[in-house]
Amino acid sequence: MRALSVAFVAALLGISASVATASPDDWQRFWPRTDFSKHAIDYREIKSGGLPKDGIPPVDAPKFEHLVAGKASRWSAGIADVEPVISLSVGSDARAYPLRILIWHEIVNDTVGGVPVAITYCPLCNTSLVFRRELDGRTLDFGTTGKLRNSDLVMYDRQTESWWQQFTGEAIVGELTGRTLKLVPSRLESFARFRERFPNGKVLVPTNSELRPYGTNPYGGYDTIGRWPFLYEGGMPDGIDAMERVIAVEVSPGKHEAWALELLRANREIVSGDLVLKWEPGQASALDAREIASGREVGNVVVQRRVGDRLEDVPYDLPFAFAFHAFRPKSSIHRAP
Repeated sequence: MRALSVAFVAALLGISASVATASPDDWQRFWPRTDFSKHAIDYREIKSGGLPKDGIPPVDAPKFEHLVAGKASRWSAGIADVEPVISLSVGSDARAYPLRILIWHEIVNDTVGGVPVAITYCPLCNTSLVFRRELDGRTLDFGTTGKLRNSDLVMYDRQTESWWQQFTGEAIVGELTGRTLKLVPSRLESFARFRERFPNGKVLVPTNSELRPYGTNPYGGYDTIGRWPFLYEGGMPDGIDAMERVIAVEVSPGKHEAWALELLRANREIVSGDLVLKWEPGQASALDAREIASGREVGNVVVQRRVGDRLEDVPYDLPFAFAFHAFRPKSSIHRAP
């Protein structure tokens, strides 16, 4: 299938497309505070997603609804059990960030359990990652640049206007080039599983419920096998479809591996060294059907590391195979024969 067009994506999101050339000279007037003399990548790799700075607006003052065990509140009652949420627990503070919101905003700047964090989701790569947004004693706030690299969200921090790659958490342009944000363990799980684990947790609610048609997917059918990724010009991994989900883990410092979701789904559990990967049914794809709750089954993944006699959550991700290959070209993808 052909990739979605820039104009089509912009129209889906309800904003005007503005395609810029891949040139710092053109970008500088919109980004006067960004130091374009510092960069870790070839500028030709950066593509305009058709959107201006913060054209996809991040959530800067998140609002939450408290869950009450055994009772459905007004907002949470509208979220289907199978809908995906990014769940985060720091100490006794447990929060769910529904993809029905993040698919429209991509970044939430929040503080959980006293820790400043950025909850991020890139629909084009299906990457859901949580970062600590503290660096050298300073708290950073993140927004969207409107740019993509390997089809992945390029973020920026408002303090220095450096540009950051969401997939890796690395600053690729500007004053902070070369720095890396620390990942925080989180899960992409169904809302039902979050409620079961944290019956008194909190769930993100829209600041303005009329701003977007929350609960719908503007990228209907995007994760269909055989589709070409949006604005992607890189190579493809061998033996696996570009749009197949993989479980990506940093297995040891600087070493990354991935397992095809279908491989884990077939086995239900995979043990690799001290890592334990598990799959259970009950979660819908956010990128399949027009209504997220009607998306096809993709299931729930948990990745943990055995530490003594207990298992601890470790950071992991569920990107499409093309994205993992683009950013980790020398890393293995384990898949069924």
